[in-house]
Amino acid sequence: MIRLLCALVLGLLANLACAATPDVVTIDHAEAVRSDWNATQPPAAGWVPVKLMDEWNSHWPGYSGVVWYRIRWNQADTAAPIGLLLDYTCMAAEIRLNGSVIDRDASLVEPLSRKWHVPRYFVVQAPLLKQGQNELLVRVSGLSEYAPGFGAVSMGDPATLQAGFNDAVFIRRDMQVLDFAIGIVMASLFGLFWLLRRQDTTYGWYALSGLFGGLYGSNYIANSTWPFPTTNMWQSFIAACFVAMVVAHSIFLLRYCNRRWPRIERTALSCAVLALVLVPIIPDWMGPQRNTYLLPAIVFVYAVNLAFIVYALRNRRSDYLVLAACVSVPLAMSVHDLAVYLCWMKASTFLGALLSPLTILGMGFVLAYRFANTMKRVEGFNAELTHEVHAATSQLAQTMSQQHALELAHSRAGERLQLVRDLHDGFGGTLVGTIAELKQAPDDMPKARVIGILSEMREDLRLVIDSTAREHADLAELVIPLRHRASRLLEAADIEDHWTLEGLEGVDLGTARNLDLLRLLQEALTNVFKHSRARHVEVTLECTADSLRMQVRDDGIGIAVAVLNNRTAGQAEPQKTREGGTGMTSMRTRAQRLGAVFDIVRSEHGTAINLLMPLMA
Repeated sequence: MIRLLCALVLGLLANLACAATPDVVTIDHAEAVRSDWNATQPPAAGWVPVKLMDEWNSHWPGYSGVVWYRIRWNQADTAAPIGLLLDYTCMAAEIRLNGSVIDRDASLVEPLSRKWHVPRYFVVQAPLLKQGQNELLVRVSGLSEYAPGFGAVSMGDPATLQAGFNDAVFIRRDMQVLDFAIGIVMASLFGLFWLLRRQDTTYGWYALSGLFGGLYGSNYIANSTWPFPTTNMWQSFIAACFVAMVVAHSIFLLRYCNRRWPRIERTALSCAVLALVLVPIIPDWMGPQRNTYLLPAIVFVYAVNLAFIVYALRNRRSDYLVLAACVSVPLAMSVHDLAVYLCWMKASTFLGALLSPLTILGMGFVLAYRFANTMKRVEGFNAELTHEVHAATSQLAQTMSQQHALELAHSRAGERLQLVRDLHDGFGGTLVGTIAELKQAPDDMPKARVIGILSEMREDLRLVIDSTAREHADLAELVIPLRHRASRLLEAADIEDHWTLEGLEGVDLGTARNLDLLRLLQEALTNVFKHSRARHVEVTLECTADSLRMQVRDDGIGIAVAVLNNRTAGQAEPQKTREGGTGMTSMRTRAQRLGAVFDIVRSEHGTAINLLMPLMA
């Protein structure tokens, strides 16, 4: 910062410092003459006196070509070397001292070399430096549209002039290089931010502004027009880059304060794109006539910057105020540079690059501050979201625990209700029927019959107890007691039974479904025992991955024959036979509760009861 301020002071007071130093003489008068592009010697006649710094458009308006400048002075002492400082030569030049060439640019014709932005310094001594009259000839090649001319010449103490030359180079070239480098680096950095966060276009517009700003700044550091073939095309490209920089910078400010001007933005972008497209098409108009579109762009960017400064002062946000300060400094310095550009002021130094690095760093700080605040908000949101997720998870876990407990209570209540229903429908029905039968029975009822009735009631009760005593039980463990009791019952009736049990291990249907299945099987076997008059019965229970199949097949007299015999014998209750009695109704009801397919295959040679039910996951 100190060096910047010192350089600024030295640059502004360079001529005064040289004039005030007794060992340095500043020459501000010379003679000038126009010449041909390819002339190797100045004309003998036509010389006119000029005051340095000279811009030859003031006395030869619209002239593009070569102008020779001649300076003569008397040198009293040649024993010590002297310094020679040429402040400004636009655009390309050749310098001769006493007929000898001491400096020559690479190209003195189109495309012209570009060393207008730096001074030229030499140390000369005898024999090149003569005692008495000396002559300095400077051949300047320039185009009328780009401020052609020649600046003041200082000569004297080499150390003093060397210091002045170093300060001038620092201000006019090194600071421009620094400005260019910082701008490109910051544009690349925030361009990467934009690529990673496309929704925040503020970074993208800043990066685009920095890119075109760097390209525009190359006008102050480039020594040739490469890659363009002419000076006009180079200047038209630089001017188009300035327009694009202005448009991108303006949209950046709008985006930063969350504002959009769609029509103005579209119009400005169209102008910037048009300017870039026309560079290779009409460079000989775009370059010389660049003020036609540069001046409106300058007015536009002034208006946008001033509007943003007013907006920042009204809102009083710290980042707005810092950004407003960052745009205010170059805005103030640009007044001086605009006056130099429009030739309202004679000067060889543009001051915009002096504080431009600090301005760029300040804008970078503002954008980094914005990025940091965004990350803070994201982190705060993440923390809040994590807290809410934890709270919601805890609440959900508590709710699920309560729901699980409620479902468990409902399940147990349902199981109890089912048990009550089974006791009522099964054991209760049997008990009621037995009581009714005993009431109507004669006093001398056989003891064996009473014992048989009580045994049926006991078996029915055992079935309920076996299926509900354990919360989880394999189907195989529940079928075995039923098989044992049924085999004893069938054996007493001289009926041979054969059981096929496959895949029942590990199958748990649940208490209610177990009981329904076992009661259905019990009812089927009871029908075989009571009505079939069979000699053989086959019981099959098979479990696969997703279904369970049950079949009870006997070789009895068959449904139709049993019904016919019952009716022929004059039985009072044919409805309780195998065809349509309460046993069949109960089996169908239980099959429906199990969600199973239930059917009865009847024939004169026997009956097969089939059940196919799905297994729940």
